[in-house]
Amino acid sequence: QVQLVESGGGLVQPGGSLRLSCDTSGITFSINTMAWYREAPGKQRDLVASITSGGVATYVDSVKGRFFISRDKRNTVYLQMNTLKSEDTAMYYCKITRVRPSVSYWGKGTLVTDSS
Repeated sequence: QVQLVESGGGLVQPGGSLRLSCDTSGITFSINTMAWYREAPGKQRDLVASITSGGVATYVDSVKGRFFISRDKRNTVYLQMNTLKSEDTAMYYCKITRVRPSVSYWGKGTLVTDSS
């Protein structure tokens, strides 16, 4: 059974940093893309950053230069978040998409909250 567990969220002051992690288990297939999404209160879930199996990362404009996504050989995906802003407050979810078939799996999220 595929499981994704996010961690690393918490209270943070504007300008601060957090590192989110998404640990996976039950992976018996090749992963294509690993990604982080976020869902702010009252808003839809939006893509924040993604990284391919080849290490190519893409970011939404609002986090470019502040957030950095990475993955390791254990199929863990990270999101380093720097210079956090109040508008970054959201529940953050990780998602993985397998190569074939193109099926996606989600974690249950970790909450990032502005402490100011």
